[in-house]
Amino acid sequence: MTSRTASKRAKTAGGNPAGGKPTARRRPRGRRGPMRASLWPKVAIAVVVLVALAGLYLVYRSATHTASGTSGTSGGSAGSGYPYAVGQPGAGVKAPEFALASTAGGHLDLASLGGRNVLLYFQEGLSCQPCWDQLTDLEKHAADLKAAGIDTVVSITSDPVDLLTQKVHDMGLSTPVLSDPDLAVSKSYHANEYGMMGTSRDGHTFILVRHGTIAWRADYGGAPKYTMFVPTAGVLTDLRNATAGGASTGATP
Repeated sequence: MTSRTASKRAKTAGGNPAGGKPTARRRPRGRRGPMRASLWPKVAIAVVVLVALAGLYLVYRSATHTASGTSGTSGGSAGSGYPYAVGQPGAGVKAPEFALASTAGGHLDLASLGGRNVLLYFQEGLSCQPCWDQLTDLEKHAADLKAAGIDTVVSITSDPVDLLTQKVHDMGLSTPVLSDPDLAVSKSYHANEYGMMGTSRDGHTFILVRHGTIAWRADYGGAPKYTMFVPTAGVLTDLRNATAGGASTGATP
């Protein structure tokens, strides 16, 4: 038998020159390569997403921690539980004067209320239904406000007085709402710096004016929660804590 014939038989036998059992055919190299390569982009994307989510979570925790540090009552068992900032002008400062068109007719000026304890409520306006629910809640708890020493509630926002008058009429409200269309008064109180609309509208700010001087302030509408409704009981709780030297009186941002 020639060497060529022997070689041919060896190949026929499975590639084993010794004529033994056929050796297992090796899987061609590189067959798993494309599959592994196709998985890498997916793995990389998953890692990036997880890192991004972790980053967002840390940012949120940081913002929440900061808000708690500058709030009047957040986290305190005796507080309302609604975080707020305390802007300027704050307690002890003479309240900026104003005279604005009112839904009650004519103009209302602060000087005419000089002998009363006035709770100014700056709010976002017609586009914010919770803000109007706030007015409804304040009126519902008028006796509680009176017991807390508040004689009058006045709301200020930036919408036209005719539209505000219609809104007040539709909701059956009696609280005078003043129109500050160019935000001149709101800016003098910096009440437009604590809301979700940037500085183009007011946020959700309460300022107690006693005999022309600011006695208490709470800006609830700022980040991170952008609160647009606080139960009247909560507002009064924060007011009492602050003015009575409670555990926390807020912090100036």
